[in-house]
Amino acid sequence: MNVIAVFDVGKTNKKLFLFDERYRIVSEQSESFASVKDEDGDDCEDLAGLTEWVRGSLAQVMVRRDDYNIRAINFSAYGASLVHIGADGKPVAPLYNYLKAYPEGLKRRFYETYGGEVLLSMLTASPVLGSLNSGMQLYRIRYEQPELFARIRYSLHLPQYLSYLVTGRAVSEITSIGCHTNLWNFPQHKYHEWVFREGVAEKLAPIVPSGVVTDIGGISVGVGLHDSSAALIPYLQSFREPWTLISTGTWCITMNPFNDSPLTAAELEQDCLCYMSFEGLPMKASRLFAGYEHERQVRRLGEHFHRSPAAAAEVKFDRDCVEMLRAGGKIQDLTDCKSFEQAYHWLLMDIMEQQVRSTNLVLNDTDVRQIFVDGGFGKNEVYMHLLAEAFPDVEVSAASIPQATAMGAALAIHEEWNGEGVPGELVGLKYYGV
Repeated sequence: MNVIAVFDVGKTNKKLFLFDERYRIVSEQSESFASVKDEDGDDCEDLAGLTEWVRGSLAQVMVRRDDYNIRAINFSAYGASLVHIGADGKPVAPLYNYLKAYPEGLKRRFYETYGGEVLLSMLTASPVLGSLNSGMQLYRIRYEQPELFARIRYSLHLPQYLSYLVTGRAVSEITSIGCHTNLWNFPQHKYHEWVFREGVAEKLAPIVPSGVVTDIGGISVGVGLHDSSAALIPYLQSFREPWTLISTGTWCITMNPFNDSPLTAAELEQDCLCYMSFEGLPMKASRLFAGYEHERQVRRLGEHFHRSPAAAAEVKFDRDCVEMLRAGGKIQDLTDCKSFEQAYHWLLMDIMEQQVRSTNLVLNDTDVRQIFVDGGFGKNEVYMHLLAEAFPDVEVSAASIPQATAMGAALAIHEEWNGEGVPGELVGLKYYGV
Protein backbone atom coordinates (compact mmCIF):
# COMPACT_ATOMS: atom_id res chain seq x y z
CA MET A 1 0.00 0.00 0.00
CA ASN A 2 1.43 3.38 -1.02
CA VAL A 3 1.16 5.88 1.82
CA ILE A 4 2.30 9.30 2.95
CA ALA A 5 3.41 9.91 6.54
CA VAL A 6 2.31 13.26 8.00
CA PHE A 7 3.47 14.69 11.30
CA ASP A 8 0.83 17.04 12.73
CA VAL A 9 2.27 18.90 15.69
CA GLY A 10 -0.16 20.86 17.87
CA LYS A 11 0.45 22.63 21.14
CA THR A 12 -1.10 19.76 23.09
CA ASN A 13 -1.00 16.65 20.90
CA LYS A 14 1.65 15.51 18.47
CA LYS A 15 0.35 13.02 15.90
CA LEU A 16 1.71 10.88 13.10
CA PHE A 17 -0.72 9.76 10.40
CA LEU A 18 -0.37 7.47 7.42
CA PHE A 19 -2.75 8.27 4.54
CA ASP A 20 -3.33 5.96 1.59
CA GLU A 21 -3.73 7.25 -1.96
CA ARG A 22 -7.46 7.90 -1.37
CA TYR A 23 -6.57 10.04 1.67
CA ARG A 24 -7.97 7.55 4.14
CA ILE A 25 -6.16 7.28 7.47
CA VAL A 26 -4.61 3.82 7.73
CA SER A 27 -2.51 4.41 10.83
CA GLU A 28 -2.43 6.98 13.63
CA GLN A 29 -0.29 7.49 16.69
CA SER A 30 -0.29 10.30 19.21
CA GLU A 31 2.04 11.68 21.86
CA SER A 32 2.03 14.57 24.29
CA PHE A 33 4.81 16.14 26.30
CA ALA A 34 4.89 18.04 29.55
CA SER A 35 6.16 21.57 29.08
CA VAL A 36 9.64 22.56 30.24
CA LYS A 37 11.02 25.92 31.38
CA ASP A 38 13.06 28.46 29.45
CA GLU A 39 15.82 30.52 31.07
CA ASP A 40 13.24 32.93 32.52
CA GLY A 41 11.21 30.15 34.11
CA ASP A 42 8.40 30.44 31.55
CA ASP A 43 6.72 27.34 30.12
CA CYS A 44 7.89 26.26 26.67
CA GLU A 45 7.81 23.26 24.33
CA ASP A 46 10.04 20.29 25.16
CA LEU A 47 12.11 20.65 22.00
CA ALA A 48 14.43 17.76 22.84
CA GLY A 49 11.47 15.46 23.50
CA LEU A 50 9.74 16.57 20.30
CA THR A 51 12.90 16.03 18.24
CA GLU A 52 13.43 12.57 19.69
CA TRP A 53 9.77 11.63 19.08
CA VAL A 54 9.87 12.68 15.42
CA ARG A 55 13.00 10.70 14.74
CA GLY A 56 11.94 7.69 16.78
CA SER A 57 8.38 7.38 15.47
CA LEU A 58 9.59 7.79 11.89
CA ALA A 59 12.14 5.01 12.44
CA GLN A 60 9.35 2.76 13.76
CA VAL A 61 7.21 3.42 10.69
CA MET A 62 10.12 2.71 8.38
CA VAL A 63 10.59 -0.68 10.05
CA ARG A 64 7.02 -1.55 8.98
CA ARG A 65 7.80 -1.15 5.28
CA ASP A 66 6.51 -4.67 4.66
CA ASP A 67 3.06 -3.28 5.48
CA TYR A 68 3.38 0.13 3.83
CA ASN A 69 5.32 1.62 0.96
CA ILE A 70 6.13 5.09 2.28
CA ARG A 71 6.27 7.34 -0.75
CA ALA A 72 6.40 10.73 1.00
CA ILE A 73 6.59 12.59 4.31
CA ASN A 74 5.24 16.02 5.18
CA PHE A 75 4.61 18.14 8.26
CA SER A 76 2.12 20.61 9.70
CA ALA A 77 2.59 22.48 12.94
CA TYR A 78 1.39 25.45 14.93
CA GLY A 79 2.81 28.82 13.95
CA ALA A 80 4.51 31.75 15.67
CA SER A 81 7.27 29.47 16.92
CA LEU A 82 10.92 29.45 15.89
CA VAL A 83 13.65 26.89 16.39
CA HIS A 84 17.08 28.54 16.39
CA ILE A 85 19.89 26.30 15.14
CA GLY A 86 23.61 26.95 15.15
CA ALA A 87 26.32 26.26 12.60
CA ASP A 88 26.36 22.58 13.64
CA GLY A 89 22.64 22.28 12.89
CA LYS A 90 21.63 21.78 16.52
CA PRO A 91 19.24 24.02 18.52
CA VAL A 92 20.99 26.78 20.47
CA ALA A 93 17.94 28.13 22.34
CA PRO A 94 14.62 26.95 23.80
CA LEU A 95 11.52 26.80 21.63
CA TYR A 96 10.02 29.89 23.24
CA ASN A 97 6.28 29.94 23.91
CA TYR A 98 4.38 32.34 21.67
CA LEU A 99 2.39 33.41 24.76
CA LYS A 100 5.56 34.56 26.54
CA ALA A 101 5.11 38.13 27.79
CA TYR A 102 6.87 40.70 25.61
CA PRO A 103 8.78 43.64 27.15
CA GLU A 104 6.74 46.81 26.66
CA GLY A 105 9.79 49.05 26.32
CA LEU A 106 11.31 46.93 23.56
CA LYS A 107 7.97 46.70 21.75
CA ARG A 108 7.53 50.47 21.92
CA ARG A 109 11.05 51.01 20.59
CA PHE A 110 10.39 48.68 17.66
CA TYR A 111 7.17 50.33 16.51
CA GLU A 112 8.50 53.86 17.03
CA THR A 113 11.52 53.01 14.86
CA TYR A 114 9.52 51.48 12.02
CA GLY A 115 6.55 53.77 11.49
CA GLY A 116 4.14 53.05 14.33
CA GLU A 117 1.75 50.23 15.18
CA VAL A 118 -0.98 51.05 12.65
CA LEU A 119 1.27 51.43 9.60
CA LEU A 120 3.47 48.42 10.36
CA SER A 121 0.46 46.24 11.17
CA MET A 122 -1.20 47.18 7.89
CA LEU A 123 1.92 46.43 5.83
CA THR A 124 2.69 43.12 7.57
CA ALA A 125 -0.99 42.08 8.04
CA SER A 126 -0.05 41.44 11.67
CA PRO A 127 -2.00 42.83 14.62
CA VAL A 128 0.23 43.85 17.54
CA LEU A 129 0.52 40.52 19.38
CA GLY A 130 3.93 40.56 21.08
CA SER A 131 5.57 37.12 21.00
CA LEU A 132 2.76 35.83 18.74
CA ASN A 133 4.44 37.94 16.05
CA SER A 134 7.31 35.48 15.67
CA GLY A 135 9.60 38.05 14.05
CA MET A 136 9.46 39.95 17.33
CA GLN A 137 11.04 36.96 19.06
CA LEU A 138 14.15 37.41 16.91
CA TYR A 139 14.13 41.17 17.49
CA ARG A 140 14.07 40.49 21.22
CA ILE A 141 16.97 38.04 21.07
CA ARG A 142 18.99 40.57 19.06
CA TYR A 143 18.77 43.15 21.84
CA GLU A 144 18.41 41.06 25.01
CA GLN A 145 20.75 38.17 24.09
CA PRO A 146 23.22 39.46 21.46
CA GLU A 147 25.62 36.54 22.07
CA LEU A 148 22.84 34.07 21.30
CA PHE A 149 21.82 36.09 18.24
CA ALA A 150 25.39 35.82 16.92
CA ARG A 151 25.34 32.01 17.38
CA ILE A 152 22.16 31.53 15.37
CA ARG A 153 22.78 30.26 11.85
CA TYR A 154 19.11 29.84 10.95
CA SER A 155 15.82 30.49 12.71
CA LEU A 156 13.33 27.97 11.33
CA HIS A 157 9.59 28.10 11.85
CA LEU A 158 8.48 24.92 13.56
CA PRO A 159 7.06 23.12 10.47
CA GLN A 160 10.33 23.72 8.62
CA TYR A 161 12.39 22.53 11.59
CA LEU A 162 10.47 19.24 11.55
CA SER A 163 11.28 18.88 7.85
CA TYR A 164 14.92 19.78 8.55
CA LEU A 165 15.16 16.86 10.99
CA VAL A 166 14.58 14.49 8.07
CA THR A 167 16.25 16.29 5.17
CA GLY A 168 19.03 18.32 6.81
CA ARG A 169 17.93 21.13 4.48
CA ALA A 170 17.18 24.53 6.09
CA VAL A 171 14.42 26.44 4.27
CA SER A 172 11.69 29.01 4.87
CA GLU A 173 8.15 28.61 3.56
CA ILE A 174 5.48 31.20 2.88
CA THR A 175 2.55 29.91 4.98
CA SER A 176 4.76 30.13 8.08
CA ILE A 177 6.23 33.50 7.11
CA GLY A 178 2.80 34.89 6.27
CA CYS A 179 0.93 34.21 9.52
CA HIS A 180 1.03 37.38 11.66
CA THR A 181 4.83 37.21 11.98
CA ASN A 182 5.56 40.95 11.37
CA LEU A 183 8.15 39.74 8.86
CA TRP A 184 6.40 39.96 5.49
CA ASN A 185 5.50 43.16 3.62
CA PHE A 186 2.28 42.02 1.93
CA PRO A 187 1.93 44.89 -0.60
CA GLN A 188 5.57 44.48 -1.74
CA HIS A 189 5.66 40.65 -1.59
CA LYS A 190 8.95 40.56 0.27
CA TYR A 191 10.38 40.83 3.77
CA HIS A 192 9.71 44.15 5.49
CA GLU A 193 12.54 46.67 5.60
CA TRP A 194 13.13 46.15 9.34
CA VAL A 195 14.08 42.50 8.72
CA PHE A 196 17.08 43.65 6.69
CA ARG A 197 18.03 46.63 8.84
CA GLU A 198 18.15 44.54 12.01
CA GLY A 199 20.22 41.72 10.49
CA VAL A 200 17.33 39.29 10.85
CA ALA A 201 17.18 38.45 7.13
CA GLU A 202 20.51 36.64 7.30
CA LYS A 203 19.08 34.37 10.02
CA LEU A 204 16.21 33.27 7.78
CA ALA A 205 16.76 30.34 5.43
CA PRO A 206 16.04 30.63 1.68
CA ILE A 207 12.33 30.69 0.76
CA VAL A 208 11.04 27.73 -1.25
CA PRO A 209 7.54 26.95 -2.61
CA SER A 210 5.16 25.15 -0.23
CA GLY A 211 4.95 22.11 -2.53
CA VAL A 212 8.65 21.52 -3.04
CA VAL A 213 10.15 18.20 -1.90
CA THR A 214 13.57 16.75 -1.22
CA ASP A 215 14.32 13.18 -2.28
CA ILE A 216 15.67 11.18 0.64
CA GLY A 217 16.33 7.57 -0.30
CA GLY A 218 13.49 7.53 -2.80
CA ILE A 219 11.01 9.22 -0.42
CA SER A 220 9.69 12.70 -1.24
CA VAL A 221 9.96 14.87 1.88
CA GLY A 222 7.99 18.13 2.00
CA VAL A 223 9.00 21.38 3.69
CA GLY A 224 6.02 21.56 6.07
CA LEU A 225 3.16 24.04 6.39
CA HIS A 226 1.57 26.28 9.00
CA ASP A 227 -1.44 24.39 10.37
CA SER A 228 -4.12 27.03 9.65
CA SER A 229 -3.11 27.24 6.00
CA ALA A 230 -2.80 23.44 5.69
CA ALA A 231 -6.35 22.97 6.99
CA LEU A 232 -7.70 25.01 4.07
CA ILE A 233 -6.15 22.85 1.36
CA PRO A 234 -8.85 20.12 1.30
CA TYR A 235 -11.44 22.87 0.71
CA LEU A 236 -9.33 24.57 -1.96
CA GLN A 237 -8.99 21.23 -3.73
CA SER A 238 -12.71 20.40 -3.46
CA PHE A 239 -14.61 23.62 -4.22
CA ARG A 240 -14.16 26.05 -7.08
CA GLU A 241 -16.89 28.65 -6.45
CA PRO A 242 -15.98 31.29 -3.83
CA TRP A 243 -16.44 30.10 -0.25
CA THR A 244 -15.53 31.07 3.29
CA LEU A 245 -14.55 28.80 6.17
CA ILE A 246 -15.39 29.50 9.81
CA SER A 247 -12.96 27.35 11.77
CA THR A 248 -14.32 27.06 15.30
CA GLY A 249 -12.65 26.20 18.55
CA THR A 250 -11.45 28.49 21.32
CA TRP A 251 -11.23 31.08 18.55
CA CYS A 252 -13.70 31.27 15.68
CA ILE A 253 -11.58 32.26 12.69
CA THR A 254 -13.32 33.23 9.45
CA MET A 255 -10.97 32.74 6.50
CA ASN A 256 -11.79 33.94 2.99
CA PRO A 257 -9.27 32.78 0.35
CA PHE A 258 -11.14 34.91 -2.19
CA ASN A 259 -10.47 38.21 -0.40
CA ASP A 260 -6.93 39.48 -0.91
CA SER A 261 -7.68 43.20 -0.41
CA PRO A 262 -5.16 45.07 1.78
CA LEU A 263 -5.98 45.32 5.46
CA THR A 264 -7.38 48.64 6.61
CA ALA A 265 -6.73 50.27 9.97
CA ALA A 266 -10.40 49.76 10.87
CA GLU A 267 -10.17 46.03 10.09
CA LEU A 268 -7.03 45.65 12.19
CA GLU A 269 -8.79 47.27 15.13
CA GLN A 270 -11.53 44.64 14.81
CA ASP A 271 -9.04 41.75 14.93
CA CYS A 272 -8.61 41.08 11.22
CA LEU A 273 -5.36 39.75 9.82
CA CYS A 274 -4.07 37.96 6.74
CA TYR A 275 -2.78 34.46 6.25
CA MET A 276 -0.83 33.25 3.25
CA SER A 277 -2.20 30.29 1.34
CA PHE A 278 0.06 27.42 0.25
CA GLU A 279 -0.13 28.92 -3.24
CA GLY A 280 1.48 32.10 -1.91
CA LEU A 281 -1.70 34.19 -2.10
CA PRO A 282 -2.87 36.41 0.79
CA MET A 283 -6.29 35.71 2.30
CA LYS A 284 -8.14 37.83 4.78
CA ALA A 285 -9.25 36.43 8.12
CA SER A 286 -11.10 37.68 11.19
CA ARG A 287 -11.01 36.32 14.72
CA LEU A 288 -13.63 36.07 17.45
CA PHE A 289 -13.02 34.63 20.93
CA ALA A 290 -16.41 32.92 20.78
CA GLY A 291 -15.49 29.36 21.77
CA TYR A 292 -13.88 30.56 24.98
CA GLU A 293 -16.85 32.81 25.78
CA HIS A 294 -19.32 30.00 25.03
CA GLU A 295 -17.56 27.66 27.44
CA ARG A 296 -17.44 30.31 30.17
CA GLN A 297 -21.10 31.26 29.82
CA VAL A 298 -22.33 27.66 29.65
CA ARG A 299 -20.72 27.04 33.04
CA ARG A 300 -22.60 30.09 34.33
CA LEU A 301 -25.91 28.80 32.92
CA GLY A 302 -25.29 25.40 34.46
CA GLU A 303 -24.72 26.87 37.92
CA HIS A 304 -27.85 29.04 37.66
CA PHE A 305 -30.18 26.27 36.46
CA HIS A 306 -28.46 23.44 38.38
CA ARG A 307 -27.62 21.63 35.17
CA SER A 308 -24.39 20.10 33.95
CA PRO A 309 -22.59 22.21 31.32
CA ALA A 310 -22.73 19.08 29.17
CA ALA A 311 -26.49 19.70 28.83
CA ALA A 312 -25.68 22.40 26.25
CA ALA A 313 -24.73 19.72 23.72
CA GLU A 314 -28.25 18.25 23.99
CA VAL A 315 -30.16 21.47 23.28
CA LYS A 316 -32.20 21.24 20.07
CA PHE A 317 -32.85 24.29 17.95
CA ASP A 318 -36.22 25.83 18.82
CA ARG A 319 -37.38 28.37 16.24
CA ASP A 320 -40.36 29.41 18.38
CA CYS A 321 -37.99 30.16 21.27
CA VAL A 322 -35.83 32.32 18.99
CA GLU A 323 -38.86 34.24 17.68
CA MET A 324 -40.12 34.77 21.21
CA LEU A 325 -36.76 36.08 22.36
CA ARG A 326 -36.55 38.40 19.38
CA ALA A 327 -40.06 39.72 19.91
CA GLY A 328 -39.94 39.93 23.70
CA GLY A 329 -36.97 42.16 24.29
CA LYS A 330 -37.47 41.74 28.05
CA ILE A 331 -34.57 39.44 28.95
CA GLN A 332 -31.89 41.41 30.76
CA ASP A 333 -30.22 38.65 32.75
CA LEU A 334 -30.59 34.99 33.64
CA THR A 335 -33.38 35.61 36.16
CA ASP A 336 -35.60 36.55 33.20
CA CYS A 337 -35.05 33.15 31.53
CA LYS A 338 -37.53 30.37 32.23
CA SER A 339 -35.25 27.44 31.45
CA PHE A 340 -31.72 26.36 30.66
CA GLU A 341 -32.78 25.81 27.03
CA GLN A 342 -34.20 29.32 26.68
CA ALA A 343 -31.10 30.86 28.27
CA TYR A 344 -28.89 28.82 25.95
CA HIS A 345 -30.72 30.14 22.88
CA TRP A 346 -30.31 33.66 24.26
CA LEU A 347 -26.55 33.06 24.68
CA LEU A 348 -26.16 31.67 21.15
CA MET A 349 -28.12 34.58 19.68
CA ASP A 350 -25.70 36.98 21.35
CA ILE A 351 -22.68 35.00 20.08
CA MET A 352 -24.20 34.90 16.59
CA GLU A 353 -24.61 38.68 16.54
CA GLN A 354 -20.86 38.98 17.12
CA GLN A 355 -20.10 36.16 14.68
CA VAL A 356 -22.02 37.83 11.86
CA ARG A 357 -20.15 41.09 12.46
CA SER A 358 -16.80 39.26 12.44
CA THR A 359 -17.58 37.16 9.35
CA ASN A 360 -18.89 40.15 7.39
CA LEU A 361 -15.51 41.84 7.80
CA VAL A 362 -13.94 39.30 5.44
CA LEU A 363 -16.88 38.71 3.10
CA ASN A 364 -16.53 42.36 2.11
CA ASP A 365 -18.29 42.34 -1.28
CA THR A 366 -16.66 39.07 -2.42
CA ASP A 367 -19.01 36.78 -4.30
CA VAL A 368 -19.04 34.03 -1.67
CA ARG A 369 -21.59 31.29 -2.41
CA GLN A 370 -20.93 28.94 0.51
CA ILE A 371 -19.98 29.18 4.17
CA PHE A 372 -18.45 26.09 5.75
CA VAL A 373 -18.15 25.62 9.52
CA ASP A 374 -15.75 23.12 11.02
CA GLY A 375 -14.84 22.39 14.61
CA GLY A 376 -17.08 22.45 17.68
CA PHE A 377 -19.75 24.89 16.54
CA GLY A 378 -20.22 22.89 13.34
CA LYS A 379 -21.77 20.20 15.57
CA ASN A 380 -23.95 22.75 17.40
CA GLU A 381 -27.48 22.71 15.98
CA VAL A 382 -28.48 26.07 17.49
CA TYR A 383 -25.38 27.85 16.18
CA MET A 384 -25.74 26.39 12.69
CA HIS A 385 -29.43 27.27 12.31
CA LEU A 386 -28.82 30.81 13.53
CA LEU A 387 -25.90 31.18 11.09
CA ALA A 388 -28.06 29.97 8.20
CA GLU A 389 -30.72 32.52 9.15
CA ALA A 390 -28.11 35.28 9.31
CA PHE A 391 -26.86 34.51 5.78
CA PRO A 392 -30.01 33.53 3.86
CA ASP A 393 -28.45 34.15 0.43
CA VAL A 394 -25.50 31.82 1.06
CA GLU A 395 -25.39 28.03 1.43
CA VAL A 396 -24.39 27.29 5.02
CA SER A 397 -23.01 23.84 5.83
CA ALA A 398 -21.27 22.07 8.67
CA ALA A 399 -18.12 20.51 7.26
CA SER A 400 -16.24 17.48 8.48
CA ILE A 401 -12.81 16.36 7.36
CA PRO A 402 -10.92 13.67 9.25
CA GLN A 403 -7.76 15.45 10.39
CA ALA A 404 -7.98 18.36 7.94
CA THR A 405 -4.60 19.83 8.85
CA ALA A 406 -2.70 16.61 8.27
CA MET A 407 -4.68 15.86 5.12
CA GLY A 408 -3.86 19.34 3.81
CA ALA A 409 -0.15 18.73 4.30
CA ALA A 410 -0.47 15.48 2.34
CA LEU A 411 -2.43 17.17 -0.45
CA ALA A 412 0.16 19.95 -0.74
CA ILE A 413 2.60 17.47 -2.29
CA HIS A 414 0.01 15.18 -3.93
CA GLU A 415 1.71 15.07 -7.33
CA GLU A 416 5.03 14.09 -5.77
CA TRP A 417 3.81 10.79 -4.31
CA ASN A 418 0.28 9.91 -5.36
CA GLY A 419 -0.38 8.13 -8.65
CA GLU A 420 -4.14 8.72 -8.46
CA GLY A 421 -6.22 11.87 -8.90
CA VAL A 422 -7.42 13.85 -5.89
CA PRO A 423 -10.63 12.16 -4.63
CA GLY A 424 -13.83 14.13 -5.13
CA GLU A 425 -15.33 13.66 -1.67
CA LEU A 426 -12.73 14.84 0.80
CA VAL A 427 -15.17 17.08 2.68
CA GLY A 428 -18.38 15.82 4.31
CA LEU A 429 -21.15 18.46 4.36
CA LYS A 430 -24.39 18.84 6.31
CA TYR A 431 -26.50 21.60 4.80
CA TYR A 432 -28.55 23.96 6.99
CA GLY A 433 -31.42 25.73 5.19
CA VAL A 434 -33.42 28.65 6.50
